[in-house]
Amino acid sequence: MSSLPGDPVDGVIHEDDPMNSGEEEEEVGDATMADGVGVTDSSEEGEDDEEEEKRIREGFIVDEDEEVEEEDEEEERQRRKKRRKRRHRRREEEEALEEDDLELLEENTGTSFRNRLTRLRRGREGRSPPGSSSSRRKQVVESSEDDLDDDEDLPQVQDIQRIWDDERAGRGQEDEEDMDDFIDYEDEEEAGGLDEQEREERRRERKKLERQRRRAMGSIPELSGIDASAWDEIHDVFGDGHEYDWALVGDNEHELDEETQKPEMKYQDVFEPSEIRARMLTEDDDLIRAQDIPERMQLATSSFSQFSSLSLHQNLTESDIDDAAAWVTSRLSARKTRDFFSDNGPYRPYRDALVLAVSYALRFLFIQEFEVPYIWTHKRDYISYFNPQEIRTRIDLISLAELWRIHVLGQKYRSLVERRNALFAAYSRLNTEDDYFEQTLKPKIDTVEMVADSTEWLSMKYKSRKQDTFDLHFHDDEEITDRKRKPPSRVSAYEIAKRSVISKLAEGFGIRPHEVVQNFISSDRPNFVEDQELNPITFAEQFVNPDSLISQTPAELLRRARMILATELGKDPLLRQTIRDLFKVEAQISVQPTERGVNKIDEHHPYFNFKYLHHKPIGQMLDSAQFLHILAAESEHLVNVSIYLTNEAKGRFERLLNDAFASDSYSDIAKAWNEERSRVVQEALDQHLIPIGTKWCREWLREEVEDALAAHCGNKLRERIDVAPFATADSQPGYSPSVLAISWGKGDPQKDAITMVILDDMGRLREHVKIDNLVDQDYRDEFTDLLKRRRPDVIVVGGFSVATTKLSARVKAILSGRAVEGDPAAPEWHPPENVNEQVFDIPVIYVRDEVARIYQHSKRAAEEFSTLSPIAKYCVGLARYAQNPLNEYAALGADITAISFEDEDQHLIPTEKLLIALERVLVDVTNKVGVEINRAVTDSYYQHLLPLVCGLGPRKAHALVRKIATLGGNLVNRDQFIKSSLLTTKIFLNAAGFLRIPRDSDVKPAKNRHADDDGPDPLDATRIHPEDYELARKMATDALELDEEDVHGEHPSHVVSLIMDDNDNERKLNELNLDEFAVNMFEANEDRKRHTLNVIREELLKPFAEQRGPFPALQPWEVLTMLSGETPRTLRTGLIISVLIVRIEINDTVYTRLDSGIEGIITPDYLTAQGNVRPKSMFKKGQAVQAVVVEVNLDLPMDHFQVVLSTRSIDLTQGDGLFRRVKRDEYWNTQQYERDLEMQARKKRAETDRTRRVIKHPNFHNFNASQAENFLEKQQRGDVVIRPSSKGVDHLAVTWKVDDKLYQHIDVTEINTPSGPILAVDDKHQYADLDELIVNHVQAIARKVEELMAHEKFKHGPEDELHLSLKNFVAANPAKSAYGFTLNRRKPGHFNLCFLANKNATVQTWPVRVTPESYCLFEAPVAGVPELCDAFKVRHLHQSQNLTNAGVGGKTPYGAGARTPARTPGHVTPGQMSVRQVPGRTPNPHGGQTPAPPPAYGGGIPSSSYGMPSQPPFGYQTSSVYAHPHPPPSMGQPPPHIPPGMNPQRAAMIQNSGGWDQGGW
Repeated sequence: MSSLPGDPVDGVIHEDDPMNSGEEEEEVGDATMADGVGVTDSSEEGEDDEEEEKRIREGFIVDEDEEVEEEDEEEERQRRKKRRKRRHRRREEEEALEEDDLELLEENTGTSFRNRLTRLRRGREGRSPPGSSSSRRKQVVESSEDDLDDDEDLPQVQDIQRIWDDERAGRGQEDEEDMDDFIDYEDEEEAGGLDEQEREERRRERKKLERQRRRAMGSIPELSGIDASAWDEIHDVFGDGHEYDWALVGDNEHELDEETQKPEMKYQDVFEPSEIRARMLTEDDDLIRAQDIPERMQLATSSFSQFSSLSLHQNLTESDIDDAAAWVTSRLSARKTRDFFSDNGPYRPYRDALVLAVSYALRFLFIQEFEVPYIWTHKRDYISYFNPQEIRTRIDLISLAELWRIHVLGQKYRSLVERRNALFAAYSRLNTEDDYFEQTLKPKIDTVEMVADSTEWLSMKYKSRKQDTFDLHFHDDEEITDRKRKPPSRVSAYEIAKRSVISKLAEGFGIRPHEVVQNFISSDRPNFVEDQELNPITFAEQFVNPDSLISQTPAELLRRARMILATELGKDPLLRQTIRDLFKVEAQISVQPTERGVNKIDEHHPYFNFKYLHHKPIGQMLDSAQFLHILAAESEHLVNVSIYLTNEAKGRFERLLNDAFASDSYSDIAKAWNEERSRVVQEALDQHLIPIGTKWCREWLREEVEDALAAHCGNKLRERIDVAPFATADSQPGYSPSVLAISWGKGDPQKDAITMVILDDMGRLREHVKIDNLVDQDYRDEFTDLLKRRRPDVIVVGGFSVATTKLSARVKAILSGRAVEGDPAAPEWHPPENVNEQVFDIPVIYVRDEVARIYQHSKRAAEEFSTLSPIAKYCVGLARYAQNPLNEYAALGADITAISFEDEDQHLIPTEKLLIALERVLVDVTNKVGVEINRAVTDSYYQHLLPLVCGLGPRKAHALVRKIATLGGNLVNRDQFIKSSLLTTKIFLNAAGFLRIPRDSDVKPAKNRHADDDGPDPLDATRIHPEDYELARKMATDALELDEEDVHGEHPSHVVSLIMDDNDNERKLNELNLDEFAVNMFEANEDRKRHTLNVIREELLKPFAEQRGPFPALQPWEVLTMLSGETPRTLRTGLIISVLIVRIEINDTVYTRLDSGIEGIITPDYLTAQGNVRPKSMFKKGQAVQAVVVEVNLDLPMDHFQVVLSTRSIDLTQGDGLFRRVKRDEYWNTQQYERDLEMQARKKRAETDRTRRVIKHPNFHNFNASQAENFLEKQQRGDVVIRPSSKGVDHLAVTWKVDDKLYQHIDVTEINTPSGPILAVDDKHQYADLDELIVNHVQAIARKVEELMAHEKFKHGPEDELHLSLKNFVAANPAKSAYGFTLNRRKPGHFNLCFLANKNATVQTWPVRVTPESYCLFEAPVAGVPELCDAFKVRHLHQSQNLTNAGVGGKTPYGAGARTPARTPGHVTPGQMSVRQVPGRTPNPHGGQTPAPPPAYGGGIPSSSYGMPSQPPFGYQTSSVYAHPHPPPSMGQPPPHIPPGMNPQRAAMIQNSGGWDQGGW
């Protein structure tokens, strides 16, 4: 039973699923069900070829990679399918019976075998859900062997969804098969003339067509049951549906091409860029890993940085080394310059050796690409003084810090060379010859600033040519003959003047600017001034253009000529460099506090030190972080910083420049020209050179101070990590101790348990214990049992409070066998009955816990010890610190900047700069110690040191670990780095001497030289570099007094093993004359190996001996600061602090506790000055009191920290201002400081003297203006605050809320009259008391304001929004006008009336003032809002008519043009009568004409075109006489109500001519 075509089970086949690939299964020969379960026909069991089936089945097995790349391999699979089909066809043809045999079988048995010996096809699945294989009916459909004859008979890719429809099972199938045979025989009879092969081909073609017909009929349920004749007729009419298959071939191929051309999926398409960057999988990271360059040399930032960027600089060449060495040496340090290059320097004879050493260092760094640790360790002889004649004279020309400095300066010089080459290339593209640039400027360009200055100078001088030259043309660009350039958006005054005749006037100064500079920098003045015969004014008159639209005086022309010369002088690179050098030496700094800073920076503020800094030399700012604090204060707008030259230095520079510019003549004309030249020099200094020098000096000083502070933090880190692990007196060198770390957390007995962690000597966690206390005997026994079982070498104590000292004391007591003293704070404690008699000789120490505090909450801790509590992880950090401080700091990575090395200044250093400084220290110390490479591969914690090895980095180290892991995770010797391609050449040379492979004493090197090339080498366990192995072997041979014949055939390092194991090796090696050996090597090959020979001797005696200092013990103050946060500054003697009374002893001693938890004590001597007062009468337990710090007692061995305090009144009354006051800088502006103090005191006295008025009124508050506004911010509109006035005691200020964030302040004057006091706002508004003022004035104005704000023409928001609304309305309605009201934000209580007459006009704004009784438009009062609108329209119409009369001879084109927008009717204020009786229109004020400004009040107004006489100003009404003898009938009845200020006749005329509402107002 076949399923319907719509059955989802019928058509869904997953192409990627090999179990559902019916297309391939169809070619194999297995009978399968729709569910993919194969069934084998018993008739073919004996004919199966197992090997063939296995080979065919392999084509169905698709691994994961093939699944991913299946689309890319579609063509290959098609070819493979065809091969399988051909093989299968050949096999079946070979096994098939011949035709005669088949006929014979049919005759004898009566059964047809023609359709039996074929493969089985997949049946269709029924509609019922699949059940178990035993209960489900399996349908098998036979097919003829012709199915395999043609590829077209097989399902194609696009028909994969119809794979189940190849054959439709149903009744009559066998009959149809028999009919096929009958048809074939009939065709053979008809085509009797054909040979056997042609007939066979024709029969196959017929059968194929018939199968297609049956398949099509079976796939359509509606056609089921149609007889063959009917179907043939249908086929003849409509075809078989494949006539246009040829048109689909291209589409199918196109689809196949699209599938095969799909891009390969990459991880960049799946993961976020931030995740890829964090895992170092970007393209830059791949490039860094692949390049044979040390990783840190490829980065422009620290390798710790999360945003490491690739450096794109090119390395120096041999031709650059000499210049680079001279450039770097001069900038190495001031001490180097003084000692080696000054006339009386102690090392002056070695200055050439210093330059040579610097050149060697630069060659190693930037040509051979060796990192600093490699040079310092293996090439020390090249940076030290080496003279064969003075072999015993040893001078370290370059220290390690200076070697890093050379690295930084070399990078700067490399950048300089790149920029300088770019500048020279740009100059060459100008195609010009400039003698001044080539001969004077070019040899002196030795700074990046000069490159920038020279670029700017060339741009200024050759600007037009530069624009033409720098245009890029490509081969496919169209030819542009006349191209219009976009004009520059800004043209300087210099460019305008330079292109005018002013440039000729500038040439009249007699000398060109660059010639002035040549005179300035040289001592012999090569250029002379050409004197003019005319004085400057007369000479400038020749250049005055009488035809110019803008008349210019000769003085103005001279000024512009001076500007040209000053600009060219100010932009000269040599002058700029000279002024920078002058600022670097002679500059001074002053600081002036802002108005805010004067009040905020008091004597206790940290910025007080430089608040009035005055004339401090810049050289004294380099040694401290003061300048960074000054910049921080400036960023907070507390101070203003000024950097300037001293008057002497500026005067000297100006005098030298004037001498280079001035004429030597003594005539009056020459003197006049010299005065003009002096003005040029002054302008060049003030406008160009001094600002350039100030800006540069500011940035240079900031960079220098930041670098110095970062180096200081690096030195602090070096002090902490350049130490060996903790070692006991009897521990062996290089042994790492086992550590017990113990912590009480915050030390709360009710909440915090005591946590203990044991780490063995390899750093592995062995045990984790948690107990409640060390007082109970059970817990003490558990603790001692732990000590007996684990036997730690040291106990480390840490915690977060001073209570940790009590824990330390208890641990020490248990170890010593003494009775443990209880905690007085715990009254339930009682002495133990049994005392531990066993004594443990285990030291108890404190270690720095800043790394452990970070570690306990880190992601790394969660990954390593996910089951431990944070306190246990903290203990792990403490234990690891005791075992290896270097490893702990290295594991922090970028988080190392969170460690405080300089409490007050470190935050001022940029993070990237601080990371670089700290990373250098970690690199130095790591390479000093070395890294065991095999341990780094297996120990993830120890692996954090590997990226710090010379030549490596995070990327290369990770790649190295993975490569070693693929080799088995263990290296035998250093040769494997090269033989196994683990490291590239340069990386191997950098890192080999620092990657240690420890020597196994049980394994001896093979005696045969060639027997074991991959065997261990004892030299691999030393700091000796592989390139010096032969020297070490030679030295060992000479020390053992062996000949080459004695070691012939042995392993090369066999003698090394002998000397290392020799008990008398030290004497034998010391007897060698290494000086003579070094001289011989230098004379033979010029190799400098004197220091290297010393290193080899030391390594042969003690391989990788510990070179770090011993583990330091923390000082008492360091422990106290770590546990409490208190520092010597916070507990200085004399400070007054708050303490809490804890208990009072019988001997009148009072014990207290500071806020930080430290114990304080007040002895009877420091209780009171009288000395006879009992403390219980003064204090009680739990009371907080003020006390003065007398002394701080720190007893670290006894874990006792105590502060001696005093509560005597004589000590408290003096205060601690003297002790808390910040010390002033030595350069202090005392006068300014005193003036500001006096000013502040005067203001304070004025505030104190001012009497605060008290008025009994609910609205009165002692507020100032801002306080009143803040009070009214959340109140309603119209609410009032009455407050004192700053104008005096006879004034009051009334503040009321107009709108949100808008308040009106009304000044009220109190006037005493015989009848009583009067509150006067102005002459018209006077009130008897405050209530009357509030009701009749403020609230009346508020009602008026609300009335206008409720009007339809009022627009909320700023005035710009109203303007935009008007413009939009008029743009949409060109025939109308528009107006509206808005609040005047600049004058609270006032409005702005904005109107737009037409689309061509501009928005006009008229003021509207609100009084208690009216609105005033230009001081013309109106009663209500409708009257205000009418008054506006009348006034605007009047002005428009006056403007029209003036323009057209007095005739008004009334009614012409468009009309103004109509006013929306129906918005008359209730209770108010309007003159608008009938809706009408207002005459248009002639579009395009801007209304004239309102006339001056009190002046005459021109007569209008209506025939009426001139009207006086609005607000005054006089009788009028009409010009007409008889008024028009419509004007007989004037409007009943006329707006105040309007002439009645004019109102009647407006009403009769169209009314008020015809306009759009």
